[in-house]
This record gives sequence, structure tokens and C-alpha cells, in this order.
Amino acid sequence: MRAPMKFPQDHPLVQTGRIGLLLVNLGTPDAPEKGAVKRYLKQFLSDKRVVEIPSIIWQPILRGIILNTRPKKSAHAYSLVWTDEGSPLAVHTKNQAAAIGERLGDGVMTDWAMRYGNPSVESRIQAMKDAGCERILVAPLYPQHSGATTASVHDAVFDAIKAMRWHPALRTMPYYHDDAAYINALKTSLEAGLAKLDFEPDAIIASFHGMPKRTLELGDPYHCHCQKTARLLSEAMGRELTIAFQSRFGPAKWLEPATDMVLEAMPGQGTKKVVIFAPGFSSDCLETCEELAIRGKEQFMEAGGQHFAYLECLNESEASIDMLEVLLRRELAGWI
Repeated sequence: MRAPMKFPQDHPLVQTGRIGLLLVNLGTPDAPEKGAVKRYLKQFLSDKRVVEIPSIIWQPILRGIILNTRPKKSAHAYSLVWTDEGSPLAVHTKNQAAAIGERLGDGVMTDWAMRYGNPSVESRIQAMKDAGCERILVAPLYPQHSGATTASVHDAVFDAIKAMRWHPALRTMPYYHDDAAYINALKTSLEAGLAKLDFEPDAIIASFHGMPKRTLELGDPYHCHCQKTARLLSEAMGRELTIAFQSRFGPAKWLEPATDMVLEAMPGQGTKKVVIFAPGFSSDCLETCEELAIRGKEQFMEAGGQHFAYLECLNESEASIDMLEVLLRRELAGWI
């Protein structure tokens, strides 16, 4: 039997042997205030994965125009959905981490981070390393893969360990747009939401976050992943879904059809009762709570709609945590 290793008296304490799980979502400002939103947007819109325009062209536009005009408007939008606990995205992501942490037990140190804003990916990776996590699974909470989302999280993770001499072993959870556990969770959540309505919808819209059309042409799989998610969910439910893409920004051509244009056109086409949900978002956030539930409803009703309902994201529902447990245990296999 080998004797335990003896360290010199002045040897620093090194924690080892633990396993970490880091859930990562997009990001949020620290407060629904102009200054906080400006800091957040500067970080977000400076990511070359998000805006693929050469910096020499983009940065003057960002700093000279966008950061001087958009923060005030965005801060107002955030104020409409902000909760006593913070932004919806941060609250739900934190709750998801707590719930999955209970499922996995003390054998896994479970935490959460934001790609932009706080808590940062860098700070949480360092905290896990300091706590003795020699193996870390990073789980980007994006069902459909995009360079602007999943790949950007990977960038942040590997940037965080660049300065470390002692690297933890890393795994990253792959996209899960067509995973049976994900489709089943969406079906369970959507059917539960529909059962609570006091009207029968003429159409159900699956609104995904938009991307510039150029990303598809460059080989990004996001558009195809969204289409497959909607098709599999439609087949599972036996109901037709209308696919749309929201959150257009700037003059570039974006994926179509645009959610706002679909909502405005439907009443004139005889579709007066609509349900909308956002299957590409793992948690409710500004883009769902304000853009869809508030502005989307206004657009639809002003165009002549009669009934409108926004159905919330998976968030920390039982269906969501069941799905995450399946996906995460699969990726942690061999470690736990």
C-alpha cells in the first residue's frame, strides 16, 4: 500500500478530485438601467461571433451610434420584465442550476454563468478550479447550435483556462435540437400551456431567435436545426406549427419569415387567435417576456387579432429538469 504523499510545510493547499458542471446562458445586464445596459451591450456586440463585421468598420458604429442610442430604449424594455430577484434569464438559469444540482447530488459541483455579464464564465471556471474540480462539463443552454451562441461559449471557456498552468479536463454538452428528451419536454410544456387556454388557437407560432441570413450561407447549422426542432415537435403533437424568426437587428438580410411581420399579417389572412412560444430559448428573457409577450401581443391585436397567448419557456419546470438530467448524465458518463 502506497503511503500518502507528503508536501513541504510551505506547499500551498490544492483542492483536487471534484467534478464540476457549469450551465451557461447568453447574458443579462446587472440592472435595468442605462449604464448597466450599455456595459452589457458593449460586451455582447463586441463579440466577433455575434457581429461578423470587421472591427475597423463595426467599432465606430457601435461606439459612436448604437451605444449612445440603444441602451436607454433597452433599459426601458428590461424594466418592464425585471423581477425582485433580477432579470428573468438570470433567475431561471440560477433556478435550473439549483434544481439539477439537487438531482445530481453533492458529487457534482453545479453552478451557472452568463456568456455576457455576470456571473462571468471566467469567474465560475476559476471558482470551480479553486474548489478542486479537475473535470468540468460545460453545458451551453442552446438547443440549436450557432457560432454566435454555442461556439461563443466555447471561446469564453477556453479563454478562461488560457492563463491556467493546471487545466481541468473539459467536456462540452453538444447541441440537442433533435434529442428525444428535448422534443418530449417541449411537447409536455406546450400541451400543458394549451390546455389552460380559454380559446382554441387558429395557429401556433414557434418563434426562434433570428440570425443574419449570411450565417446560413457560411455554413452555420442554426437554421436547419430550428427547422428540424419544429418538424419533430409538430409530428410529436400531431399539430401544424408556423416557424418564424424574431429579434432582427441592423440592415442585413435576416432569416425569414420575421415574427413581427407574421403576427401583423395573420389577422388580415383570417387567423384571429394565435399562440406563440419560443422553443429555442431554454429560459424566458427579454426577447420572450417583452418582445413576444408584450410587443408581439400589441402588434397582433392592433392588426385585428382577437385572442393572443404567449406560452412560457421550459425554465425550471419539471419537464425541463427531467430533460436536463437525461442530457447531463449522458455527458457525465464515466465521471460519475
